[in-house]
Amino acid sequence: MTLEDLRVFAAVCRAGSLSAVARDFSCTQSAVSQHVKRLERELGLSLLERHTRGVVPTPAGHTLSAAVTEGLGGIDHALRRLEEAARAEGGSVRVTTGATTVRHFMAAAVVDFRRRFPRASLEFQTETSSRGCFDALAAGRVDLAWITLGLPVRAIEQRPVVEIPWALAVSASDPLAAKAHVEPADLQDARLIGLPQNSTSRLQLGAWLAEAGIQPVFDTSVTDWDTAILLAELGLGLAVVPALPAWNGPGHPDLRLIPVPALPALTAGWAVRRWDALSPLARAFADTVAHHCGKQTVRE
Repeated sequence: MTLEDLRVFAAVCRAGSLSAVARDFSCTQSAVSQHVKRLERELGLSLLERHTRGVVPTPAGHTLSAAVTEGLGGIDHALRRLEEAARAEGGSVRVTTGATTVRHFMAAAVVDFRRRFPRASLEFQTETSSRGCFDALAAGRVDLAWITLGLPVRAIEQRPVVEIPWALAVSASDPLAAKAHVEPADLQDARLIGLPQNSTSRLQLGAWLAEAGIQPVFDTSVTDWDTAILLAELGLGLAVVPALPAWNGPGHPDLRLIPVPALPALTAGWAVRRWDALSPLARAFADTVAHHCGKQTVRE
C-alpha cells in the first residue's frame, strides 16, 4: 500500500462518495476505486460497503480510517513545520472556526500578528460545528480551531481563553427590554431564535435551561449569532446569546442585551491536536488572540 492509497481511502470515508473524492483529487472514479481495492487486497478485508447513496466504512474500515486520519495528519503537520523552518517566519497558520469568530474575537489580534510577522500568511476556514472543527484538526487540514469548549474529545487538546456571560437579545420595543436582568423562568414557553441543534453552544444552553426546569421553544434556526441578533433587533423573536461587546453601542440602536446571570458562562477557546507540536507561528497566533481577549475582558 502507498500513502496515496491511504489518503484517498481516508477522503472517501469522510465524503461517503467515490465520485466526490474523484472530483477533489482530479482523477476518475475508477482510479479512486482502485486505491481502495488495493488496500482491501493487501489486508484481505472489505473496507467499504456500497449503498445507493454512497459508501460507508465497514468495522474494519472504521478502524483503518481512524488510524490513517491521525497518522496522515501528523505527517502533514510535520512536513509543514519543516517547510516553515526552512522559510523562517514566512510560513502560514491555518485556523478553522465559525463564521463570525474573526470579527468578535480576533480582529485586533490579526492586525497585531501581521504587524509582528509580515511574511506569515493566515488562512481561515469556516465550519458550522465543533465536530467539523475537530475533524479538520484530526485530518491535519488546520493548525488551530476556535470553538465553544465542551466535553473532552479523544486526541484533541482544548484550552479555555475567555468566558462570556449570556444575555437575552430583544428589540427595544419588547416589554422585556425594561428589565435589569432576566431569570430562566422568564424564558418558559418563550419562542427563541437559536443556533442549529448540533452546535455546542445550543446544546449547552438547552441543558442548562432544562436543569432549571425551563423548556423554551426554538422555532427559528440560524447559522451564527450575528443573524440571531439581527432578527431579535427587528423584533422577529428573542435570542439567548453570548454578551459580546460588538453588539453594544450605536451600531445596534434598537437592540437590548439583558443579562441572564443564572446561566453559567459560555467558555470559548482553542482546540489543537497537540500543543507541543504546534509550529512557532501557530503558537504565536494563539497566544496573540488570547492576549487580546484578555484585554477585552478587562475593558468590560
